[in-house]
Order: sequence, then structure tokens, then C-alpha cells
Amino acid sequence: MNTAPRSPEEKNIFVIGLDESNEEVLRRIPGADRYHFHQLLTVEELQYGEIPIIDLMEKAQKQLDAFDGTIDAIVSYWDFPASTMVAMLCEKYGLPGVSLEAVLKTEHKYWSRLEQAKVIDELPAFGIVDLDNEKPEPPDGVDYPMWLKPVKSFSSELAFHVADDEELAKAVAEIRQGVDRVGKPFDHILGKVDLPQSVADAGGAACLAEGALTGVQAATEGYVHNGQVTVYGVLDSINYPDTPCFMRHQYPSQLPDDSVRRMKEISVLVMEQIGFDNATFSIEFFCHPESGQACLLEINPRHSQSHAELFEYVDGLANHQIMVRLGLGEDPGERRHRGDYQIAGKWYYRRFEDGMVTRVPTRAEVADLEAEIPGVKIEIVPEKGMRLSELPAQDSYSYELAHLFVAAQTEREMEQKYRRCTEALRFEFEEG
Repeated sequence: MNTAPRSPEEKNIFVIGLDESNEEVLRRIPGADRYHFHQLLTVEELQYGEIPIIDLMEKAQKQLDAFDGTIDAIVSYWDFPASTMVAMLCEKYGLPGVSLEAVLKTEHKYWSRLEQAKVIDELPAFGIVDLDNEKPEPPDGVDYPMWLKPVKSFSSELAFHVADDEELAKAVAEIRQGVDRVGKPFDHILGKVDLPQSVADAGGAACLAEGALTGVQAATEGYVHNGQVTVYGVLDSINYPDTPCFMRHQYPSQLPDDSVRRMKEISVLVMEQIGFDNATFSIEFFCHPESGQACLLEINPRHSQSHAELFEYVDGLANHQIMVRLGLGEDPGERRHRGDYQIAGKWYYRRFEDGMVTRVPTRAEVADLEAEIPGVKIEIVPEKGMRLSELPAQDSYSYELAHLFVAAQTEREMEQKYRRCTEALRFEFEEG
């Protein structure tokens, strides 16, 4: 194996969980003609079913060691276990990357809150719920309504909004049953760093309770290079009415300047406190536009692949470009807003009842719709014959039927394009 660059022109970039749709985006970033993207493990291996973290690391290392060429970067845009694997593999192969400890300080929701509380006040009351208690109780200082969630999960898996003791007990029972799928491999990774005693006592399969936040949801995207924190984008997250389920993420944010400025300030403070460096991040918030207040919901130690096309539509440059440049040890540089559209959204077309899928839109139907409406890309989620409740990585309240990337000149035009698409997409279900 040779880790020295073969030439300044060509770079071998290994992407943990490289998939077809994201590879298409990566091949459109500047310099892509010099980059050779290699898949390191599949999305299915990383996110479906059990997560055999030791086996995944061994398989990744075998592939890297057998590679007959230079290894110039190891990157990913996925959550755990990919985020922690990137840190460990970059360290092993002497590549630029973020430290494992910094990643875990963001990934472990309880540890993350402890770090945030050292530098900001804009966070909810929080504490650990004892999953072994036959009669679970809220932690001291955390009142109803609250959210219960594992200290490590993804895609809002096993996250429950609870309003009383009965709902708390029901949610704890579900979390107790499913927490080990991610919690056990996460515990294994936690064992590789020195933990504060309170985090060690909680472990990786614990349950966190947080006071419910209210307001308008939004997120920052940024990166840290040589200790310098840069926030390059702020997005809005809009839910289906009266649900905690995302309807769309849209870029750029339509919130007032005060809210946007405070989210950026908080992002810089917490990432500096965590010691995060040489990697991308995204941070979710709840905002109150009237006051400009912003409360931190969650930190992710990677940029969002869900937003790649949004940045491409509006800025002319996908956020994947920053991931690649940092992975190569390069300064991402200044971003210029030169896209073809003023606003873009990733829409989640959902169904709120289970059912057997008996028909999905055909590839030809999707292609015709994309050709008919400019600035639209459609991804169908389920396949015919699947039961919606068997789809992986769904939230606790709904099932995704399609992802629609929609770009326009105004928010109103974007909404109209989305409605035209959903009216044309034919799904059929067998109830029960």
C-alpha cells in the first residue's frame, strides 16, 4: 500500500457508504475529473439491521490495504457508524480528519449536551432515564412535555414525544426493545476514548429525556479547517402540520437576520468547545423569529447529504465539495452563490398509515415528470411488495414514499411544483 500521492492531478477518494445518487452529485463538483471515487462499504451494510462495527472496520481495512494505489482521502456524509469510522480510519492511514473524541462528543446526545451547556444557555433541560426501572420516571428538572430518545440513533429512530407518565412508560418500553441495535456497537466505539464519568455511567445504549422545544426548525451547515469554524449555509426545516415529521428542508433560510445570526454564533461556540476540526458539521435548531432566540436541538458530525442538491441548485456548488476538499487536507475556499435558482427544497412525501405497497411510480413516469418540470429530481423510497412498516430508518410516526428535490425562484413557485409532482405520482396500497 502506498499512501503518498501518485500525482497532483489524480486523487483516490474512498467514500464510506457511497451510493448512486450521491456519486452523481460528487461527479459534478469542481475537479471531479481528477477524482476517483471508491465505495467503501454499502449503505445497506452500514444502516440496515444489526451494525457489526468490528466486522465493518475489518472489512474496510482489508479493502484499503489491498488497494493498489494511493489513498488520498477517506470521507462520508452518513451518520454513525460511518462518522466514527471516518475518524478512526483517517487516523490509522495518516490522513486529514477529525478526532474520534470530537465526533463522539457530538454523536452521544448526553455528552453533547454536557459540552454545549459549558458555553451556551440556549438548550433544553435534559437528563438520563433509567431504562431498567420498572416504573420509569422523568429525570430531575425535566418536565412534561418532553422528548425521549436513545443517546445514539439516526433518522429520528425511537424518538418519542411524551406528555405524561403513561406515554413515558410506553416510549421507554419501545426504546428498551430497540436501543441495542445502535447502542451496543456505539458502546464499543465509546470504549476507545477517555469518557467523563457521567458519560461512562450512562453508556452508549442509554435513554435521554429533553424538554420539548417549540418554534420554527432550522439548521446550520458548516465546517472547521485548522481550527477556524465557518458556517456557509442556514436552512429551514418545515414539518407537516401538527406532527413532528419533516415536510421539507429548504435553502436558504427565510428566517429573520437576527435568528440566522444567532444560530451562526451558537454554531461557532459549540464546535470550538467540542474541539471539532478538519470536518463538516450540521446543527439543528428551534427558533423564535419574533425574539431572534435560537435553541440548539442536535449536532451532527457531518454535513447533510440530503441538502447536497439544494446547495447545488442555489449556490451552483454542492456541499459535498467541502467534504472532499477537507478530506484532501485542503482549504474549501470561498463559496460563491451562482446557482440557477433562488430557493430549493428537499420534500418528504409521506404516508401516515401502514400498508402493503401494491404500486409505485415507474421509472418512465418519474423521468417524464422530471423532464416536464424543470428543477425537479424525484427518488422513490419503497418498492412494490414492501410493507411500509418494514422500511429502514423511518421516524416513529410516518413512512416516506418519495423524496422530491424542487428548485424555483420563489417559495410559492416551489410549493406549486411540489404539488404538481405529488398529484402525478401514483402509489397504491393494500390496507392492513
